[in-house]
Amino acid sequence: MAMIVQEKNKGEKIPYAVKGSKITFDDELMVNVQRFERDDPAHIDICRDRFGNLVTGVIPGYAERYVAQIDIPARAYTETVIDAEFKAQPMDKEGTLILYEEDMDKEEPGGGASGGEVTE
Repeated sequence: MAMIVQEKNKGEKIPYAVKGSKITFDDELMVNVQRFERDDPAHIDICRDRFGNLVTGVIPGYAERYVAQIDIPARAYTETVIDAEFKAQPMDKEGTLILYEEDMDKEEPGGGASGGEVTE
């Protein structure tokens, strides 16, 4: 994952260092962005609290001064289509082999799977 740094405003910026998936802010707070990667996009706010300490997240009345914002895109997947073949074999010489075949063209009455209809 490559990091893209965008400066959203002019003025003094907090010192930071990027190493792999980790961002260290002002040699005080380190965030491993890979840890926050999910199936949906994630957003992390880095703020200074009223004592000058770096914290993650906005805490009204305590840590409201934005220092940085981190946007982490949703995890990307690559789909692979495989031609799966399942074979069942008996566990021993006298084992039982069960073959299960399902006809997918048949449809249950009411347009759905078996189990009954839901009525209100």
